[in-house]
Amino acid sequence: MSNPLLLSPLTIRDVTLKSRIVISPMATYSAVDGLANDWHLAHYGRLALGQPASLMVEATAVTAQGRITNGDLGLWSTAHIPPMRRLVDFMKAQGVTPSIQLAHGGRKSSMQRPWHGNGAITDADKARGDKVWDIVGPTAEPMDEGYITPHALTADEMNTLAGHWGEAAKRAIDAGFEIVEIHNAHGYLVHQFLSPISNKRNDAFGGDFAGRTRFPLMIAEAVRAAVPKGTPVFLRVSAVDGIDGGWSMDDTIAYAKLLKERGIDLVDCSSGGLRGSATTARIKRTWGFQVPFAERVRKEAGVLSMAVGLILDPHHAEDVLQKGGADLIAIGREALVNPSWPQMAEIALGVKPVDALDRWPEQYSWWLKHRETALAQVRRDEGETWRG
Repeated sequence: MSNPLLLSPLTIRDVTLKSRIVISPMATYSAVDGLANDWHLAHYGRLALGQPASLMVEATAVTAQGRITNGDLGLWSTAHIPPMRRLVDFMKAQGVTPSIQLAHGGRKSSMQRPWHGNGAITDADKARGDKVWDIVGPTAEPMDEGYITPHALTADEMNTLAGHWGEAAKRAIDAGFEIVEIHNAHGYLVHQFLSPISNKRNDAFGGDFAGRTRFPLMIAEAVRAAVPKGTPVFLRVSAVDGIDGGWSMDDTIAYAKLLKERGIDLVDCSSGGLRGSATTARIKRTWGFQVPFAERVRKEAGVLSMAVGLILDPHHAEDVLQKGGADLIAIGREALVNPSWPQMAEIALGVKPVDALDRWPEQYSWWLKHRETALAQVRRDEGETWRG
């Protein structure tokens, strides 16, 4: 394929991504007191070696209270900057643009890690060292029976919290991140304000669309103001709740237009998660099932979009871009299976392996080029009998 879009650069403000491939933020819940550690260096290092255009660090709490679990990464203090910078420096050394997703769990904070049940913290979790803390939300309504009842945020508390988002964004820049994303999806705090299912307030921050978007837009403005003008700001949205009476695609289009006016550069289109696990929704899952959301945002709101969700094949990713379905493609769990997905996408789309290997780390490429030569000889020798 000549000049595939998937492999073409894209400039957003002062940042030029070398391709359209982004590794999506995927929570690993392995921090202690919000601090990145050797696990994160190995995890993100492994993904960075695969050469995506950008690698996005998982949901990172803007306050200690906003952690989803005891294992969330954080940026609520300057102490969190040096270990984050360690990740950033390795990404940049591999030619990867570092990005980070800032988050607040709201009423879904102080929960179990998914592999321990993904529910309310139990005595068994406490025996492992997990703690429980007071949480906040748009109302004093828990996510479900048995979960912690949140404190309903006051207007003054929302102003303070928007400031915390801005401060965390500044720390992200100090750590060297070049793209900042606001986590506005999957049932976490900002999404809780947007959805009429979770936001039952009767003041200026609830009720109609304008009320329910008021606090989310305050956060968007705070983050945009906190980072340099040349820094792209993305925002991940659950484009639909997938629940009757919930947030709709038409809401997302209207919201995206307001975000664009406030300097948000790209809308990252996911779905679901208002209740239960992060992506729970009554939405049929099939290949690229969320691409239509990204396509509508791009075409109807006039803002850049990123598609995510069961995009596993490079040819499928290329087709999405060619048809105008998105501007960037986010690869998630497939990258955990194959961290070399971006590199292999080049070969799948027609770049000769020996040429593609020029862009791999030389500690790998030198050996793999010799391997290609040997494989070519084996194929010639084996002829039709070779079935590799």
